[in-house]
Amino acid sequence: MSAAVKVTRLDSTPAKLRALATRSRDSEQTRRLLAIAMVLEGTSRLEAARQAGMGRQTLRDWVHRYNEAGPNGLVSRSAPGPEPKLTDTQMNELRELVIAGPDPKIHKVIRWRCRDLREQVAQRFSVNVSERTIGKWLRKLGLTRLQPRPYHPKRDQAAQDAFKKTLPAL
Repeated sequence: MSAAVKVTRLDSTPAKLRALATRSRDSEQTRRLLAIAMVLEGTSRLEAARQAGMGRQTLRDWVHRYNEAGPNGLVSRSAPGPEPKLTDTQMNELRELVIAGPDPKIHKVIRWRCRDLREQVAQRFSVNVSERTIGKWLRKLGLTRLQPRPYHPKRDQAAQDAFKKTLPAL
């Protein structure tokens, strides 16, 4: 059986650790500080861990963190999360692409749909994402998936105006 890990950082007394625990806004840090205070007072590690609501091995890990970084090492850290699939410059390029709109001769579409933008992202940046992700990116960029009513690329505006003028009034 191996020896218990000792609390080597002795700059704080159990009373100081309890005072820190009362001022802490992180409830998990509070539990950890109180457990280490109990260990410094001479309570067995098993009993200190039970009273703090953790396992003996977990308490051992927190003692290591306390020895390395002090009370600030006991604060709960959030995970960094996944890396973004597109860089900021790529997102700006996507924004410009959406704002400029598609070229019917090149892109073979009249207006961008999430499906079409997904294909463009795959071609330009070699990143495969779902249509839903494209919609989220558009919202993040301050754009909307709603599109104006499409029009035929070979429409004749003069013929439309002439038709409107000759329509009898009711």
